[in-house]
Amino acid sequence: VNLGIPARVTPDSITLTTGPFFHTGGLNCYTSLILHAGGTSLIMRTFEPGEVLRLIDDPALSLTHFFGVPANYLFMSQHPEFSATDFSRLVAAGIGGAPTPVPLLETYVSEKNIPLQQGYGMTETSPVVLAQDAAMALERPGSTGKPALHNEVRVVTNEGGDAAVGETGELWVKGPNITPGYWNRPEATAESIVDGWLQTGDACHVDEDGHYYIIDRWKDMYISGGENVYPAEVESVLFKLNGIADGAVIGVPDERWGEVGCAVVVTEAGKILSEDDVIDHCRDKLARFKIPKHVKFMDELPRNATGKVLKRVLKEQIIPQE
Repeated sequence: VNLGIPARVTPDSITLTTGPFFHTGGLNCYTSLILHAGGTSLIMRTFEPGEVLRLIDDPALSLTHFFGVPANYLFMSQHPEFSATDFSRLVAAGIGGAPTPVPLLETYVSEKNIPLQQGYGMTETSPVVLAQDAAMALERPGSTGKPALHNEVRVVTNEGGDAAVGETGELWVKGPNITPGYWNRPEATAESIVDGWLQTGDACHVDEDGHYYIIDRWKDMYISGGENVYPAEVESVLFKLNGIADGAVIGVPDERWGEVGCAVVVTEAGKILSEDDVIDHCRDKLARFKIPKHVKFMDELPRNATGKVLKRVLKEQIIPQE
C-alpha cells in the first residue's frame, strides 16, 4: 500500500523480479504489491545483467516495473547490450537496499532518459519508509524521497532531540507497517523499538523542502581525527573515476588519526589504475579527512545474495588479524 502510489502500480503492471524472496526487496518490490493490484510478476531465479536487459528490451513482454539494488543497475550499465536496450516502456525503475552513487543515477538519466526512483526501507518496516516518484527522482537525484503515506518519521540527534534541517541524525520510523518486535528476542526489541518508534540505525538528514537523504549506516561510519566520515559519500566520488568498475570504502585503524579510509577498488577490464590515481582523483572533491589514505585492488567485492557489499568481510580481508 505504501509503495503502490509512488510506483504507479495498476492491474496492467508487469514486473520482473530478480531478488531472492527471503529478502523483503525481492518479495515486496514490486512482486507482491503488483500481484495485490491484479498485475503480473515475472520471476528470475538469479540476476543476470544481460538477460535482464534482453527482457526489458522485449516489446512482447512490455515490462512496466523493475526493482534492483545499486549493484544490479551498475552491472547492467557495464554490459555490452546496455546501449542498445530500450527502457522507455518502464513506468518505474526502483532502486534501494544500499546507498546509490549519484554518478550511477546520472548514467541512467543521460543515456536512457529514465530516472531511477530511490526508496528506503527495511524488513522491519514492510519495507517502505521513504519513496520517490519519477518527478522527484529527476529533481533530487541524491534524495531517498519523502515519507510514505502510512508512517511517520523523525531524524533524531545523539542527544535525543529532533535534528534541524540539514543536520545529520538517526532515522526513526513509526506506523502500522512497523514490526511489533523480533521473534523470541525481547532484548533486541526493547533496544530497537521505543514508544513505538523503530530506531533504524541509518544516518539521515532532511532538507528545507522535506526531502530525506540517507547518508549511510551508522555502523559503517568511521571517525578520522574526530570527524565523522560516511563511506557512501566517498564511494560516490570513486565512481566518477574512469576505469573503476566497482568500489567500496571502509575505515581502518591508524595510529595518528584513529581511523582512516581505505578504498577497495575493482578496475574495469583492460584498465590500469594506481593507488595515486585513486587518491589524486579524490583530492579536489572531498574534504581532506575524507580522502582515502589507502587503496586496495581486488578482482571482485564480496556481496550477499541481495547484492549488498559485505563490509564486515572486506574488513576481515583488509585489516591484519592479530
